[in-house]
Amino acid sequence: MTPDHGPDQGNTAFDALLRAKRLAAGLTQAELAGRAGVGIRTVRDLERGRSRPQRTTMELLAKALGLTGRERADFLGAARGTSVETAAPSSRPAGVELPPAGELIGRDRDISELATLLDALDSRTVSLVGLAGVGKTGLALAVAHRVATAHPAGVAGIVVSDVSTPDDVLAAIASVFGVGRAADLAGRLAGAPALLMVDAVERAPDAVAVAMTWLAGAAPTLRVLATGRHPIGLPGERVWPVAPLEVPPADVQADLGAVVGYPAAALFLARLRQVRREPLEPDEVGALIGLVRKLGGLPLALELAAARGRVLDLNEILNRYGDRVLDLAGPAPSEPRGDSARTAPATREAVTVTLRDAVAASYRLLEADERRALRRLSAFRNRWSVDLAESMLADETGQVAGGDPVELLDRLIALGLLSVRGSGPFRFRLLDVVRDFATERAAANGELGRIRRRHAVVFAALATRTAPELAGGNFAAAVGRLDDVASDLWAALAYSANDDPHTALRLAAGLPRWWRFRGRDVPGRQWLRRLLDDPRTADADPIVRAWAGVGVGQLAAEHGGGSEELPAAEAALAEFQRAGDLTGELAARSLLCALWMTTGGYDEARRHGEAVLALASRAGRIRDMAVAQNNLTWHEIRAGDLRAARRRLAAVDRLAAQCGEHRLRALARANLAEVARLDGRYAEAEAVGRRAITALAELGDPGHRRRVLGTIGRAHAQAGQVDEARAVLAEIRQLVAAAEPATPERLALGRVESGEAASIEAILAFNRGDKESATEWFNAAAQAYAGGHDLRDVAEALVWLVASTEEPDARRAVVDWLTSVCKEGGITLLPRERALISG
Repeated sequence: MTPDHGPDQGNTAFDALLRAKRLAAGLTQAELAGRAGVGIRTVRDLERGRSRPQRTTMELLAKALGLTGRERADFLGAARGTSVETAAPSSRPAGVELPPAGELIGRDRDISELATLLDALDSRTVSLVGLAGVGKTGLALAVAHRVATAHPAGVAGIVVSDVSTPDDVLAAIASVFGVGRAADLAGRLAGAPALLMVDAVERAPDAVAVAMTWLAGAAPTLRVLATGRHPIGLPGERVWPVAPLEVPPADVQADLGAVVGYPAAALFLARLRQVRREPLEPDEVGALIGLVRKLGGLPLALELAAARGRVLDLNEILNRYGDRVLDLAGPAPSEPRGDSARTAPATREAVTVTLRDAVAASYRLLEADERRALRRLSAFRNRWSVDLAESMLADETGQVAGGDPVELLDRLIALGLLSVRGSGPFRFRLLDVVRDFATERAAANGELGRIRRRHAVVFAALATRTAPELAGGNFAAAVGRLDDVASDLWAALAYSANDDPHTALRLAAGLPRWWRFRGRDVPGRQWLRRLLDDPRTADADPIVRAWAGVGVGQLAAEHGGGSEELPAAEAALAEFQRAGDLTGELAARSLLCALWMTTGGYDEARRHGEAVLALASRAGRIRDMAVAQNNLTWHEIRAGDLRAARRRLAAVDRLAAQCGEHRLRALARANLAEVARLDGRYAEAEAVGRRAITALAELGDPGHRRRVLGTIGRAHAQAGQVDEARAVLAEIRQLVAAAEPATPERLALGRVESGEAASIEAILAFNRGDKESATEWFNAAAQAYAGGHDLRDVAEALVWLVASTEEPDARRAVVDWLTSVCKEGGITLLPRERALISG
């Protein structure tokens, strides 16, 4: 075909018209012959103009094509010799020659933006691309109906066949716009805008591209809205990837009213109502969330899963298909229907489809190196960045096969295999069904182990790079970065611990500060201890082992196991000193300062703290100086020197501000609030404590909130501010209830109240003269604080307990207990406390 004329019309106008009608219906010659009950040779000869149409045959063909009304009359008239191509444009009124658009769920924004895009003068061709079953056709129909009034010359559509030629495509377009030849389209449109919907471009992309290129010159007012698994590839074509529907987040409340607000859940429930009349049971809401997340919001997947609701409840569907969603299969609908529409404007026969088939169809469109890259990317568990993709695609030398990964990602997005959400670096994600399919192919190719090893290496490198930022001004950003890839970190660690323990140790050694901040100190310590004890890591890099030793000690200190990891911390310090690693030595000494405090080695703790301060001062390490001053503050409080404690905290505040260490500055404020309370400055304690709580909340660190609230609540109680103390008490109890539910085990142990809450209750009872209640509460506070990090809390509770105990023998017993605690903790009581005892 040349660009200056339409397709060959054969011996009559009817041959082209029949071919156009067949293609518009999405039928092959054999399928049309079968529907009409005529021989395939009859259809073939008619389309080639080799035989004269017989009336009976034409009526059978018209019925098989689903022609009715004026369209049937025109068809039969053309068979009798009345050519459609000679009809005046007014003989076919302009209108919408498309099926009605079904109700779409969650596509309002797409429809609105696509309508605006089609109105733009520079958007002659807009292609909706994506996986089979993502809802391209349904969306295109809705958009076409929305913009119909802006296209007075008509809105029509065709379906591309896998045997379509450029002539076939042009003949079908001519037919749906009521002319016999494509060359007559310009006269038919008469310079007015018209819209053509082209469905299933991927069936014959080259034919469509040639036909659309010819149309651009022959009918410039005709706009095209195409759907397919990939773009047409025309100059100026605007590509619109159709993303799956939004799914509920993993942490959404299991409340049906909240969940149904997410389009994926709403579509699933709409399809479920077609096969099940009973409403969801409360225990099915969690399964609903799990299902739509596992199905990735893909409308085809949602519909196939919902169809199982005729037999299974949602928990059973999730249990049966949650780990093998690719096996979901069912009949594809024979006409457009809501967001699950997968048919073209003309009716197609229903076929059985599976999710595996849908993904495989797009996978086959990739070149060999693109398929290999997709298999590698399937190792990612959640969202990832361009940089991580580049690392994952690189070989051991750092070379990326195929060059720039940006082009690959763009290609995967264009095919609907990759989704993009948000604007941060971690915005790329493979649908679960795509990832599962690519993983299957990787396993079949014998490369799954190699891919997972590479995945572990990539995330070990990320953890190593990020670890230094977890102690500094970039702390919040670094934590957020690791939060974004948490599932990948755990997956990489679980695999490499067995397959590549050296990589696993390197990965785990970079995570302790993140684990500690996120309350994962127990599992984190277990991982590190397992890897350090693994004989296969005995020859690992000594510095990596030393950092792992520091990490295991840091995590153990969080749950009272610090003394057990003293040898690991000491060994780490020795290794860092041998290597001349100042950063490691400072970290190891800071850890030893904390560990010796928890085991009663207060002189050793102070020695390490002062060594850190001296080393950091000589090296100009401002943050380490601030950390050392903060650690040494406790020793001043222990010795009863509150003035020295204030000086150190002032230094911490100054140094932390200087190096942008906002979290350390907030913790120093929390400590300053406690010093002010111990010094009897209750208003200052409340004001500084509240500022500390606000700062910690802004930094995403709510873990210290309860302790600071305890300082504020006790300050209110000691100042006689009963209502204010009660309000803080309610806050503390709410936090305790959320973190530590009152289980039968905790009730049996009597650990229902926190030390902070018991102390506030005790002081309030003491101030109102209720010595009996005060005694009970102070005893509870001392018991609650016992075994904690700071014996100073126990000592203070016992001071108050002595003051509230009137029975001589009981009082002597408490005094003995207090004496023992002070000796063990090296604690010097404050003048106010000694006065309270003697008073």
